[in-house]
Amino acid sequence: MNVGCPKESFPGETRVALSPAVVPAIEKLGLKVVVESGAGLASGYTDVAYKEAGATVGTRADAFGAEIVAQVRAVGAYESSASADLGSLRAGQVVVGLCNCLAEPEPMKALAERKVITFAMELVPRITRAQSMDVLSSQASIAGYKAVLLAANELPKLFPMMSTAAGTIQPAKVLVMGAGVAGLQAIATARRLGAVVSAYDIRSAVKEQIESLGAKFVELDLPTEDMETSGGYAKEQSEEFLAKQREALGKVIAENDVIITTAQVPGKKAPVLVTEEMVAGMSQGSVIVDLAAEQGGNCAVTVEGQTITTGNGVRVIGPKNVPGTVQKDASQVYAKNIATFLKEIAPEGQLVLDPENQVITDTLVTNEGDIANNRVREILGMAPLAPPAAPEPEPAPETAPEPETEKKEGDA
Repeated sequence: MNVGCPKESFPGETRVALSPAVVPAIEKLGLKVVVESGAGLASGYTDVAYKEAGATVGTRADAFGAEIVAQVRAVGAYESSASADLGSLRAGQVVVGLCNCLAEPEPMKALAERKVITFAMELVPRITRAQSMDVLSSQASIAGYKAVLLAANELPKLFPMMSTAAGTIQPAKVLVMGAGVAGLQAIATARRLGAVVSAYDIRSAVKEQIESLGAKFVELDLPTEDMETSGGYAKEQSEEFLAKQREALGKVIAENDVIITTAQVPGKKAPVLVTEEMVAGMSQGSVIVDLAAEQGGNCAVTVEGQTITTGNGVRVIGPKNVPGTVQKDASQVYAKNIATFLKEIAPEGQLVLDPENQVITDTLVTNEGDIANNRVREILGMAPLAPPAAPEPEPAPETAPEPETEKKEGDA
């Protein structure tokens, strides 16, 4: 089987699904890698580098002619950018990539109609065995790092304390809201730059992780029970809870120079944590970096894809595709996630959809002309799939009766 890697067609996408470094590992599985010429150029990977790694470099048609197509943004999976490549897919072909299927499930129907087998990498379960395939975590870590650099670039102050002959410069104060993978990386990066860092999360269980990175955990007088899903994500909260949270956070936000927000709920609009009133209460020159801008934003005044300055001089950054601004390393870790995932679905060079493998069952979205994922079916208003029937127990083997033996005198 071949694994095709076409150039990304989603507007502004600079990453590539496979890097030259993962080609040997994929080919060890018995798979051949076919890369579209120029697919990796935006990420810093040349055609020569792919050829030297053992891949075949060909046309776009060659990449889409493969039995498995690996992408960053899956073909046809984004309603906002219908892809001309959808018609290139055929029945039984496998597509692996980010599908955005919990937020925009409708395009999955088009893939199902073409009888494509689709795996959504954002649905990789957060279990220990699947950590090396978790693309959300690998990309969020890069986003958390870059968010701090964006803030440092806009802030009219230095992050670290500096003692000079002209006096001492006080360190910047940074508040990170949300202590998932992106938030924890933002904390670590801001600390390395010398800032005084605090962090808030509705999940009290992350307090130890925050403090282990040298940041202060902000505790509010709010309930903290049942705040996390079984997959390790923060749960969507009621408007009443969010209103109390915003009220309690107002003073904390006003005391900081930089706010980095990272709170996202898969498939849902991002919760508003920073209101217009909170922004108005911040000092002139303060900076907000909203990593949830593409999901509607954690800040009420965020404009997706833009940096704005409010009336009181606060800079609000709403970046899009932050990992794509560090595209070489973002592509490298994404490619490693994909290569590891291919071991699950094609361990010996042939497709194996093991119904007992949670990684496969959780990420499989379309199969055999239907929506194969109950989470996506629920959003689409479809009835859940019936669980597979348990195999009937095999009948016990018939045994011949033991021959009677003639009793001898003295037998009991």
